[in-house]
Amino acid sequence: MSDEGLPQSGSGYRKGPVLLRGTQIPRQTTDARLLDTKEDADWVHSDPWRVLRIQSEFVEGFGALAELGPAVSVFGSARTKPDHPDFALAETVGRRLVEEGYSVITGGGPGIMEAANKGASEAGGTSVGLGIELPFEQGVNEHVNLGISFRYFFTRKMMFVKYSQGFVVLPGGFGTFDELFEALTLVQTHKVTEFPVALVGSDFWQGLLDWARDVVLPRGMISEHDLELVRVFDDPDDAVQYVCDRGAELAAEEAAAVREAAEAAAEAEAAEDVREHGPSSDSASGAPSDAPSGAAPATGTSEA
Repeated sequence: MSDEGLPQSGSGYRKGPVLLRGTQIPRQTTDARLLDTKEDADWVHSDPWRVLRIQSEFVEGFGALAELGPAVSVFGSARTKPDHPDFALAETVGRRLVEEGYSVITGGGPGIMEAANKGASEAGGTSVGLGIELPFEQGVNEHVNLGISFRYFFTRKMMFVKYSQGFVVLPGGFGTFDELFEALTLVQTHKVTEFPVALVGSDFWQGLLDWARDVVLPRGMISEHDLELVRVFDDPDDAVQYVCDRGAELAAEEAAAVREAAEAAAEAEAAEDVREHGPSSDSASGAPSDAPSGAAPATGTSEA
């Protein structure tokens, strides 16, 4: 049970790889201490250690997930109960992603995350949980078969983005909104290549999309294309199919763009070479490439 009275599937407080219980649980998270500006200046001398700790989280995350293969992240509320219809939807999403050849990545907690991990693990797939240090007791759920615990949100978010080929987002609160809008912002600002984002549950999400189209778009704060970065579905099978199909389209577009860029670079290099050294023997009008400029072509006879 968390300090908010919510049921939790794990026990203990995770502080990176360390498990704490009872009176050992700290009053502040590592993130809170990092962002605290009220401490005296002596703390500045300890920041290098924080940098090393942050670096170690990147190293551990990259090492654990480097060989994961194609994966899709599933986001949603930690407060969703097992008897809620959204829990069943998330289970289906996890199972269907595995059937399509993807690993499933979640935040590793209860609710929607546990449901997606459950669907993935019961389908025989890789079920990843990226846990986070929080100010209440919460462990990685029992359906995770590859779990990593993080102190810092930003290193955890990096793993979601780096190792996912798409996102499926079910109903959730501020944490879910944060993950959704960060993904969309990274695509909008071209910090990452585009990936498919599917929202499940039109009764929950359609109002948000209508607001974006009717209020945000007319003010010029987003473009029409930005609204196309996300699609909403009621059937989890349709959401998964969209992620698979759109992901394949985007991968093909990216491969074509890479080929075009390589061809353009080769043409530019060839043109630069011609400017510096003149045309090659193939393009010269019968003159050897090492013949002096303006020399007459050989006639086949020599002077006496």
